[in-house]
Amino acid sequence: MSDLVLAGLCGSLRAASTNRLLLSEAVRRFGPATFEAGDLDLPIYNGDVEDAGIPAKVQALSDLVGRADAVIVCTPEYNKGISGVLKNALDWISRTEGNPWRDKPVALMSAAAGAAGGERAQNMARLCLTPFRPYLLPGPEVFVRQTGSKWTDDGRLNDAQAAKLVDDLMGQLRSVADARRIARAPA
Repeated sequence: MSDLVLAGLCGSLRAASTNRLLLSEAVRRFGPATFEAGDLDLPIYNGDVEDAGIPAKVQALSDLVGRADAVIVCTPEYNKGISGVLKNALDWISRTEGNPWRDKPVALMSAAAGAAGGERAQNMARLCLTPFRPYLLPGPEVFVRQTGSKWTDDGRLNDAQAAKLVDDLMGQLRSVADARRIARAPA
């Protein structure tokens, strides 16, 4: 059987985003997989644009979610909620054919400068994803607080407590993805 396909969505477009670092850390801790990061640099959702046809970048993101065995979503917290980038991507994906999120194992994580580590954003992300009916892992909740000081020079997480939570969450995500893949395999 080939490697699991793991997709990652980072709610920050900034190259030096600590949520991008958190996504990379989670991928390393997930273990062997074919990883692909989704491109969330999409046009702002507009019904007129949709009427002219789903943009190719939107369809590519939807297809990535659809073919993935599991998805990691990392979200910063902007003004007590998820970023516009992440919300826009979720809105666009919802307009594509089918529902690529349906029953998909999804792990949520956040990194933020504040003391709560993106707790509100993660709660909002759960609310935004729920209508699509993914299999949202209930925890452990991973909030990397005061994120500016939590990374080594080579981009590794240096917070032992957060690293343990990422390990636990990625172990659960792999376990669920493996079980679902086995269940779908032809007999």
